[in-house]
Amino acid sequence: MHASTLALVAAILAIASLHARALEPADSRELARQARQVLSSRCFQCHGPDDAAREAELRLDDRQAALAELPSGSRAVVPGDLDASALLERVTSQDPQHRMPPPKVGAALTATEVGVLREWIGQGAQYATHWAYVAPVRPALPAVTDPAWTVNGVDQFILARLDREGLKPAPPADRATILRRVALDLTGLPPTVNEMRRFGADDSPGAYERAVDAQLAKPSFGERWAALWLDLARYGDSQGYIHDPPRTIWRWRDWLIRALNDNMPYDRLSIEMLAGDLLANATASRRIATGFHRNTTNNTEGGANSEEYRHASVVDRVNTTMQVWMGTTIGCAQCHNHKYDPFTQKEYFQLFAIFNNTEDANSEPPILETARIGQEEAFVAVRALLDETRRLLDEESARTDPGLASWEASVDRAALPKEIVEVLDVAADKRSQDQTAKLLAHYRGLSPAWSARNAEVARLQAELERVSTTTLVMKEGPLRPTHVAVRGNYRNLGDVVEPGLPAALDPPTAGARLDRLALAEWLVDRRNPLTARVAVNRLWQEIFGVGIVETAEDFGNQGEPPVHPELLDWLATEYQGLDWDTKALLKLMVMSATYCQSSHTNAELAARDPYNRLLARGPRVRLSAEAVRDQALQVSGLLSAKLYGPPVHPPQPLNGLAAAFGASTDWETSHGDDRYRRALYTLWRRNLPYASMLAFDAPERSVCSVRRIRSNTPLQALVTLNDPVFVEAAQALARRILSEGGTSAESRAEFAFCQVLLRAPQPVETQRMVMLLEQARHALAEDAGNALTLATKPLGPLPSDVDAVEAAAWTVVGNVLLNLDETLSKP
Repeated sequence: MHASTLALVAAILAIASLHARALEPADSRELARQARQVLSSRCFQCHGPDDAAREAELRLDDRQAALAELPSGSRAVVPGDLDASALLERVTSQDPQHRMPPPKVGAALTATEVGVLREWIGQGAQYATHWAYVAPVRPALPAVTDPAWTVNGVDQFILARLDREGLKPAPPADRATILRRVALDLTGLPPTVNEMRRFGADDSPGAYERAVDAQLAKPSFGERWAALWLDLARYGDSQGYIHDPPRTIWRWRDWLIRALNDNMPYDRLSIEMLAGDLLANATASRRIATGFHRNTTNNTEGGANSEEYRHASVVDRVNTTMQVWMGTTIGCAQCHNHKYDPFTQKEYFQLFAIFNNTEDANSEPPILETARIGQEEAFVAVRALLDETRRLLDEESARTDPGLASWEASVDRAALPKEIVEVLDVAADKRSQDQTAKLLAHYRGLSPAWSARNAEVARLQAELERVSTTTLVMKEGPLRPTHVAVRGNYRNLGDVVEPGLPAALDPPTAGARLDRLALAEWLVDRRNPLTARVAVNRLWQEIFGVGIVETAEDFGNQGEPPVHPELLDWLATEYQGLDWDTKALLKLMVMSATYCQSSHTNAELAARDPYNRLLARGPRVRLSAEAVRDQALQVSGLLSAKLYGPPVHPPQPLNGLAAAFGASTDWETSHGDDRYRRALYTLWRRNLPYASMLAFDAPERSVCSVRRIRSNTPLQALVTLNDPVFVEAAQALARRILSEGGTSAESRAEFAFCQVLLRAPQPVETQRMVMLLEQARHALAEDAGNALTLATKPLGPLPSDVDAVEAAAWTVVGNVLLNLDETLSKP
């Protein structure tokens, strides 16, 4: 057998082994959880909560129903009696007509799964509520074999698991690696060379903690974590659907960046996004926050049914809210009772009723005019001055207008513009509204006093537009009756329902009317079983590459169970104990010895734990789409540090769709700093998202996206090799090399390597770069035109003292450095 095949087999066996160990019963409570997991994945589709889809009148998600006598006279589950339990007979049958699940539905249960059900029935068939629907209880820190290795509670849970698995942690990562890792994780950008040098030279106690605090304090922190929320919020600068017209909502994105940089507690952040307009002190900032749910797609094209798309928006808000805060696939209950989790269709539309009264009706209003960040004082002052100047203009108009009739009677028409003469030729009582307005505007313009006032209004209006913008907000409207939509069809209305919450999630007692504010407060209530778990799992996913619950979008019966369940609950209660302080929780994670391990592995560990779920080594994954682009701009010296503002148009290749879909499919590249803004400021048009970011798994954002599944395709290499952004970054890096890297090829190669990877190259790496340089020089020297193009397009003309061939050759070297696996990965 080939070595690669052996490695693949070993990996498959290792995964199976981990899965089998996860199913090994530890106690009756754990056994009940494992049995529920088997039943959910194999049986609930036909024998679960959805009564409309239930077969043979057998329900297995409820103990009383599972133990009841069936129409056939048998019982599926008889506690303590394996022979009398028809469930075991059916799942072990070799007869395809008798076996469960039927072959057309799914594969036969594995021996491990059957073993779990046998032991579960033998021990009394106790049922446990699904772990995610029970509020987390803070577990005690476990004992470990090497307490000296641990830094905080994270390490104790991880090391205890490694002890059980017979594994040892990896040694600590070197200083260059850990600083680059933590900077990329917390800010989305690598540290600067100077930061790296200072950190490398600081051997005093607390050096790493101070470095972490410095990263958390950077404005780039908010930009990095806002990018995550843009996926959750399905943010876009367009309305969606076929025509996909533009939308102005970037001020919500800016609110989010500032809120994250200010470390707004997660509970407050959640309440303001879901219901800031309903708070007693609904400031402009809190109203802007509600733009979270104004990111829904709209169809305002001619012929679109407004009620259909309004209904679709409310459905999207229900699904997004429950997915973001509860990790729950509640959308499955839109058309019928959930097949796996304890949510009914009625409960779905009770949630729908909470969102059903907002003023937006598949349209852009309500809209708020507000200040741009940093222009708050100017906005207030200019708007007040504009209001006063408009009042004075109205007074001037009142003085001027009465003279219109006498002027009209005496004016010499030969001195008037043709369009005004045409109006005067129409009798006053026959003129249209537009004609009357045109004549009045002309007459007013003849008055120097009126013209001066009007010019001042125009000047102040332009100044207001410079310091302000509009943004979409939520606003409650009149109460609408809510019906269950039969099979999800908005035109087929069933029973009327009142606002409510799913019974399985421990809702508050009935009383006050449920609105968006009450929903938000319930979501962040410390008794809520899911919110804190879902939030910390999402942060863990970003820091360690995969969540403790891998299916971050689904904590229900069909989701993956947590790999480290006690750690998940410890982190959830820790987050609450920290009063939802996100920066503090992130600091806890990145300060842990677990996080600071080297990511180097060996064949045995790679086969045993290929996806690093046990964390016997540091996290190493490919960078996000945003970080891949932003890093290239930063190390080349091009990246703009400008915060906030309207979306920008970085370079992108022409897509060739203008003939079919209009000129708006392409754009004019932004000028100046806007060309080099961070990726999250890029104009995001839903039907034509920025192509290079799509290649690196950014979602198109028509719907909420809780996690990005990393892919590995040749298209990604074509982007980083040939996309104008990356070519321009390589050109700018080449110019830095020539101006800052010394005079020899070796010193320049070392400078380039350090700029990109923040470590000194090994001698063999320097040798390879110099060899590549010489090969590129030789080839480009024979084609001066190609050399000039490679050195200047799209960055622009070279400095007068720079040779085109030399700049082009170093551009080749820079391009290769920006494409290294080490460059594109978190170390």
